[in-house]
Amino acid sequence: MAEAHQAVAFQFTVTPDGIDLQLSREVLKHIYLSGVTSWKKRAIRFKNGVLTGVYPASPSSWLIVVIAIMSTMYARIDPSMGMIDRIKTSLPVSEFMTVQTQTVLSAILFATGLWLSFIFLLRYILKALLSYHGWIFESHGKMSFSTKVWLSLVKLLSGRRPLLYSFQASLPHLPVPSIDDTINRYLESVRPLLDDEQYKQMEIVANDFKKDPAPKLQKHLKLKSWWATNYVSDWWEEYIYLRGRDPIMVNSNFYTMDLLYVIPTHRQASRAANIVHAMLQYRRKLERGELTPLRALGIVPMCSFQYERMFNTTRIPGIETDFVQHLKDRKHLVVYHRGRFFKVWLYYGGRHLWPSELELQFQRILDDKSEPQPGEIKLPSLTAGNRVPWARARLKYFNEGVNRASLEAIETAAFFMTLDDEAHGYDPENIRSLDLYAKSLLHGKCYDRWFDKSFTLIVYKNGKTGINTEHSWADSPIIGHMWEYVLATDCFHLGYTAEGHCKGDINKSLAPPTRLQWDIPKACQEIIEGSYMIAKGIADDVDFHDCLFNEFGKGLIKKCRTSPDAFIQLALQLAHYRDKGEFCLTYESSMTRMFREGRTETVRSCTCESTAFVKAMEDESTTNEQRLALFKKAADKHQNMYRLAMTGAGIDRHLFCLYIVSKVMGIDSPFLKQVLSEPWRLSTSQTPQQQLNLIDTQKFPKYVGAGGGFGPVADDGYGVSYIIVGENLITFHISSKFSSPETVGEFQTFFLSATFCEYVILTNKIKESARRPRWADVLYIIMLIYFR
Repeated sequence: MAEAHQAVAFQFTVTPDGIDLQLSREVLKHIYLSGVTSWKKRAIRFKNGVLTGVYPASPSSWLIVVIAIMSTMYARIDPSMGMIDRIKTSLPVSEFMTVQTQTVLSAILFATGLWLSFIFLLRYILKALLSYHGWIFESHGKMSFSTKVWLSLVKLLSGRRPLLYSFQASLPHLPVPSIDDTINRYLESVRPLLDDEQYKQMEIVANDFKKDPAPKLQKHLKLKSWWATNYVSDWWEEYIYLRGRDPIMVNSNFYTMDLLYVIPTHRQASRAANIVHAMLQYRRKLERGELTPLRALGIVPMCSFQYERMFNTTRIPGIETDFVQHLKDRKHLVVYHRGRFFKVWLYYGGRHLWPSELELQFQRILDDKSEPQPGEIKLPSLTAGNRVPWARARLKYFNEGVNRASLEAIETAAFFMTLDDEAHGYDPENIRSLDLYAKSLLHGKCYDRWFDKSFTLIVYKNGKTGINTEHSWADSPIIGHMWEYVLATDCFHLGYTAEGHCKGDINKSLAPPTRLQWDIPKACQEIIEGSYMIAKGIADDVDFHDCLFNEFGKGLIKKCRTSPDAFIQLALQLAHYRDKGEFCLTYESSMTRMFREGRTETVRSCTCESTAFVKAMEDESTTNEQRLALFKKAADKHQNMYRLAMTGAGIDRHLFCLYIVSKVMGIDSPFLKQVLSEPWRLSTSQTPQQQLNLIDTQKFPKYVGAGGGFGPVADDGYGVSYIIVGENLITFHISSKFSSPETVGEFQTFFLSATFCEYVILTNKIKESARRPRWADVLYIIMLIYFR
């Protein structure tokens, strides 16, 4: 309602004595404050832009260089070796430009050039240092002398108090692996999945590709790597995400849960208000670049480019491809509640609304008894169905009038929020509570989340919250970074009153939220209903199980000198083998953010070493000592593969880009076709924990996050997300499809030995219905047995 405030600021009446101009001092005050805030914001952005632009130097260092050059000149020493005199002769002489002024200006110009050259030199040296990745391959706790020297140099050249984007210009480009290395690693990764005859055939196809057309494709790809900032990321975003015409709900979007054990307040409007206010604080820091960049070992910087499109971003549907629309400085939020859309202004008098003011606005929405307009209640299901019908409906029915204005309000909003009329969260008395919570966050009712927004904030009626995120603009660590800040700010900085309300006075003079208006014809309503039925079919087919494993965590695993991630991945391989009786191509996501604009790479977790360990676990004749030796070998192999993926020596992104080049060049490659068509029946991902270290889980053990998850990638496979929380908790989010007979079965048959049966009885964990991912419980038993 900012427009309304400005409209009533100026009122005039025509009288016989002339025009009687009436001004509202209060409104004029807020207009003035808004202008002041806007200019302050621009000044801060400009200042921080300068700081980032000259990093790792500082603006004050320019003054030091100028003073040093001027001092040498007065001492009649020429450090420029004649360059100052050359600059001086090129300057014009006039009554305003005396000889002395020419000399001073020439010295300043030389000093500035010297200073800029020094900055570029520092950046080049830092980029060269950051291109070294030998440190990541060293054993934990055994850092070599050369790595210590390298870390010292990186720390020395990294400057002090870097801003979020300070290191962007110093990050190296993602290297293109050699064809031979990629092909060899690929063949090694598929060896445990193929019999001898199949493997020989794959070797022939791969070697044929290596001879031709791989060299030709590789040349073009290297050319792109020299020209583009990152040779993968733009194609990955376009071809993997934006060109997909299938529904993004479940198939692409992912979710993030609230704190596991704690609900700070059960008042829905209050919790929503604190969360939104914390997000606005985060957005302000993000826009100014004031967040601290993430750094491995506290020193090695990670790329921050994905943060740029977190807010005010929407995936816009198209007939052939979507595109990501990112805007700046939008000051409103769109809220969905019981089939109605409301526009809520987030600023008042040039400042963010306080939590108490936001609570008032959200409570007004909750108290609103108006009914949805025809077609309005299921309108968001357009974003949950197939992309082409949504794109056509958008062009035909939402391109003018009130529909266009309302849709524009949604697509330009800071983000989308749903005040849900259900209650969800973890209930120790209800073993299915987390499963239902996960499904609600992933797809809801299929019409109460705007799946095209960068993220949708969901606030349940019991105060529990969560996020549904559109995947094309960023990966889960980015939204997790923001979510950690928001939860910490909500619980430990903003807080609530004894009654559960937001702290602060209530400003009842705020204009109420605005209902968005729609004029949706019958033909469009039929398209909406069609999208809803498609989305509902997908949602009803998703089976979810969330498993809290609290017998032990990374603390005990690390005491065994094993990587927690490698341990879990090997447990997953064993569980899957007991479920299916065979191995499958396994996907684990690894980040490549040590490179500029890096996103992810695939770790192929099913290896010859992991399959040898699994077979040993199934072979009763194998001793525990032999099993342990095979386990350590498999864990070391997994860690090495993970490190290779992080340092740009992965397999799948290289092959993916070669495939794109082959399609552009019109070259048919049977090898690349086969590689890109292989299904990932086991798709896994680890959710990062404590990126900001804002919550001390040792001091506040109940304030731990539950992580998040995603839908199954293959129709006959599993999607597994896990988060290692603290020292003694691992949370698993496991998805599959009811429609697949491959992921449904009586899992008790997997426990063939007396030892397994004993643990089934002792733990009393296997008592669920037959229709859910069975091997979630298998994983639980495996972990117990290993540390028996």
